[in-house]
Amino acid sequence: MYVLGIDLGTSSVKVSVVELSTAKTIVTVQYPESERNIISLQPGWAEQNPEQWWSDVQQAIIKANATRLYNPKHIQAIGIAYQMHGLVLIDNQYQPLRSSIIWCDSRAVPYGDAALNALGNEFCLSHLLNSPGNFTAAKLAWVKDNEPHIFNQIHQVLLPGDFIALKFTGNTTTTESALSEGIFWDFKEKQISNELLQYFNFSKQFFPNIHPVFSIHGELLTGIAENLGLKPGIPVTYKAGDQPNNALSLNVSEPGEFAATAGTSGVIYGVSEQLIYDQQSRINSFAHVNYQHQLQRIGVLLCINGTGILNSWLKKITGSMHSYENMNELAEQVPAGSEGLFMLPFGNGAERILMNKTLFAQIANIDLNKHREAHFYRAAQEGIAFAFKYGLNIMQSIQLSPSVIRAGKANMFLSQLFADIFVQNTGVPLHLYNNDGSAGAALGAAIGLGVFSSIKDAMKYQQPIQIIEPDKYKMEHYATLYEKWEVLLNDKLNNHL
Repeated sequence: MYVLGIDLGTSSVKVSVVELSTAKTIVTVQYPESERNIISLQPGWAEQNPEQWWSDVQQAIIKANATRLYNPKHIQAIGIAYQMHGLVLIDNQYQPLRSSIIWCDSRAVPYGDAALNALGNEFCLSHLLNSPGNFTAAKLAWVKDNEPHIFNQIHQVLLPGDFIALKFTGNTTTTESALSEGIFWDFKEKQISNELLQYFNFSKQFFPNIHPVFSIHGELLTGIAENLGLKPGIPVTYKAGDQPNNALSLNVSEPGEFAATAGTSGVIYGVSEQLIYDQQSRINSFAHVNYQHQLQRIGVLLCINGTGILNSWLKKITGSMHSYENMNELAEQVPAGSEGLFMLPFGNGAERILMNKTLFAQIANIDLNKHREAHFYRAAQEGIAFAFKYGLNIMQSIQLSPSVIRAGKANMFLSQLFADIFVQNTGVPLHLYNNDGSAGAALGAAIGLGVFSSIKDAMKYQQPIQIIEPDKYKMEHYATLYEKWEVLLNDKLNNHL
C-alpha cells in the first residue's frame, strides 16, 4: 500500500510515492523538466496560471506511474504541499477568475502597509503575528481596488494547495495554517479576524470550511481517478504550505527545532510554543502543521525571495553553458570572498527581511581584468549565505537560536560548497537528509490517514546522510567578509528610493 505526495513549487511540480509499511520513497519525479516561467506583466509582479499547475500535477503523476515501480491502484491517500501565500480566486462554477498572484509578487505592499496603519501595529502583531505586508489578504485587497469586475465574481478565496485539492475532489476546504499564512487568522480570538475583514470589507463567505491539516479534505473524483490510473474515492488527507511541509519532512515539529530550504527562495523555519513575532515583521509567524488551540506550535519563518533564482539567472545569462554541477565545480576553484566580488541576491520582489523593500539584485566591485564566470558563481552562493546570516540575526534578536539546522540535500544544498558556506556563516551545524518535499507530503497524507500516530512516528526512519560542523577559522574569515557585505547592503538600503 502506498501514499502519493505532491509538492507544487514555483518552478515545477514534484510527485513522490511512499510505501506505507516502511515509509520508503519508491519514486520521485519532476514535471516539467525545465523551470516553469513566472508571468511578470509589470516590474515587481509575479503570477502563474492555476490551470497550468493542475496540468503539471497530472503530468507528474502520469510520469510517476510510467516507472511501473508500484501499482497506482494501491495508492490509499494523497497529500499536497504548495507554494505559500498565493491568491487563487474562483467563481461559483469553481473556475479560476484570473491568474494566481503568487508569493513573490510585490504589488500589494501599499495595501498591507495601509492595513497595518489602520489596524495598528500592536493589534496586527499580537493577533495576526504579522503585518499584512504583501501576503494573501493584501493581494485580495489589490484585486478589490484594481479589478472590481473580478472581485465581484468571487465565490471563494483559495491558496494554491486548496485549488489542487479542489481539482482532485470537487470539494473546497481550508485550514487554520493556510488562513494564518494569508494573514486572515486571529491567534488570540482563534478565528478568522473580524477586524481585518471589516477593514478590507471582505466577506467571511469567501472562505471554505476549516478542516484540520491532517484530515479528509475530499475524495478523488471518478473521472480524475480514471485519467490518472488511481482508485476512485481515495481521500486527500493532508494540505500544507511548502515550508511547514518541509519542516514536517525533516521531523521539525517541536519547540527549538529548525529546518532550512534553498530553492527559488530560501528559508530558515523554527518552531516555537509561544505566539512569537518580530516587531518589524521582518520574519513571519504562522500556524505550524501541528498547531492546536490548546498546544500552540508556531512556525517562525525567515524568507529570502532571491536565493536559487539568482543561481538560475546566472545560468541563463552565461548562455546555459554549464550545468549547476559545473557551476559548483567552477565556484570551488575561487577563494572565499570571490576576490572582492560581492552580490546582493534581492532581485525577486519585495524582501520581508528588508522591511518589504524591493531592493533588486546588485553586483559590486567587478574587476574586468580579474573576474570571470567562476567568480560570479561563487559570489552568488556567498551572497545568499550572507543573506541567511542577516536574517538569522533577526531571528536571534527575538530569542530564536538554533543549535542544529536540518535541510534536505536538494536544490542549493546539493552544492557541497554552498552547504559549507552556509554553516560557516550561520555558525550552526547542518544536518542534511535525503528527503524531498513531495515525500514529506506523502507522509503527511499517511498521518492524515491514521497510519502513523504522530509526526515523530512517521519520521522515525529518517537519519542524516551528512553533518557539516562550523570551523573556527573559516567562521572568522567569513565574519570579516560578511561585515563588508553588510556595509554594501546598508548603503543600498540607505539610498533606496
